[in-house]
Amino acid sequence: MGMEQKGKIIISEEEIQGKVRELAGQISKDYEGLNPIIITVLRGAVYFMVDLTRYLTIPHRIDFLAISSYGPAAQTGGVRITKDLDLDIHDEHVLILEDIVDTGLTLHYLLRILKERGPASIKICTFLDRAAQRIADLHIDYRGFEVGEAFVVGYGLDRDEKFRNLQYIMAVEE
Repeated sequence: MGMEQKGKIIISEEEIQGKVRELAGQISKDYEGLNPIIITVLRGAVYFMVDLTRYLTIPHRIDFLAISSYGPAAQTGGVRITKDLDLDIHDEHVLILEDIVDTGLTLHYLLRILKERGPASIKICTFLDRAAQRIADLHIDYRGFEVGEAFVVGYGLDRDEKFRNLQYIMAVEE
């Protein structure tokens, strides 16, 4: 049982790093003087978070959330927080980092929970956006790449906890 997986590289390591630098530049400009809290949703977005924050030129803090879906989550977006934030986000500028947003239901639910905590602002940055599958009405403030329907792995995205460590994004055969 090795790491072989049939697929096609759709986003190269060079493209990823270029886009991450570009996003970090935009975020650094937009959050100048604000010392934002960057919230990463575990686990897929960790690779993105590490690279992005290395390129930021502004002071910032990081925190993590872990969630798990319950019931027919694909339809309802029902999630529960399994690891909550350590930092208080009241009156803070918050940037949520996601690895991929598709239906947006889970993120929509998460936003509702976080907004109740009274942040000064809350924005979303996703590495991959699968807008064609969007159900929830979400505003994505920063997006890396648009992806189609294919199942993708690499750069934090997994299939059964494998392939997260690939340095590129690969569309895999089902």
